Amino acid sequence: MRFEGKTAVITGGSSGIGRGTVDLFLREGATVVMGDIDEAEGTAMMSALGDNFLFKTCDVTQEDQVKALMDHAAEKTGGIDIVFNNAGAGGPRDAIDEISGDDWDFAMALLLKSVAMGIRHAAPHLKKRGGGAIVNTASICSFQAGFGPIAYSTAKAGVLHLTKVAAAELAQYKIRVNAICPGFIQTNIFASTVGANKEETQEINSVLGQAAASAQPVGRPGVPSDIAEAAAYLASDAAGFVTGTHLLVDGGMLVGTEGSWNPEIPGMLDAILPEHLR
Repeated sequence: MRFEGKTAVITGGSSGIGRGTVDLFLREGATVVMGDIDEAEGTAMMSALGDNFLFKTCDVTQEDQVKALMDHAAEKTGGIDIVFNNAGAGGPRDAIDEISGDDWDFAMALLLKSVAMGIRHAAPHLKKRGGGAIVNTASICSFQAGFGPIAYSTAKAGVLHLTKVAAAELAQYKIRVNAICPGFIQTNIFASTVGANKEETQEINSVLGQAAASAQPVGRPGVPSDIAEAAAYLASDAAGFVTGTHLLVDGGMLVGTEGSWNPEIPGMLDAILPEHLR
């Protein structure tokens, strides 16, 4: 019961990583206030999850709705202790020589500005509590090319730096700010990026799950609970000395090239050196 007596605000909690975190935080004793654009699912969750779960419709690209979510959470529960800025989607897939300015602006609003405004409008309530914890969802896309579209990757890199700067500015109020960088997690985000229907989504998730299991040292795909556990750690008192940093939860994907961990793949030196020099 790490969060007994505490209020946690979670955005994008109707599915995937967010839903996994909602469930875990509730089990750990938190009162959870979720903001999401999926009104039907949010309402259904209120009926299913009990009195410690509250839902408010929130489009995180709209600052007034983000502020309303934070104010609603504080008003209904007495304050805010934890914020998980998690809402997001894959966004536009166009390359840099094709993407429109409007699509770029939308991606930044959804993936970066939403986090900034989540911090901005949660901070006054956290100050009133005498401190708290903010956790932001970044990505392995923050570190190198090849893991996601350019707008998504750029925004997620911005989330990392925002996390560090915000942690510095809010430290005086005993507010910690950290980020999680998920790898390939089995959620619907990849399917939604390409506009897949229900059947196509199941097919895409199956293929990605199989591919992820062999694309990283940890031989299985990531699941939402992997990220939820990381969020719970960073939000808990166990991480009381941790701020302004990030936690990679990627199955080891960024440890190095496949040759560094897969014995069936030649390492870089083995691939380029003549056999007698290996």
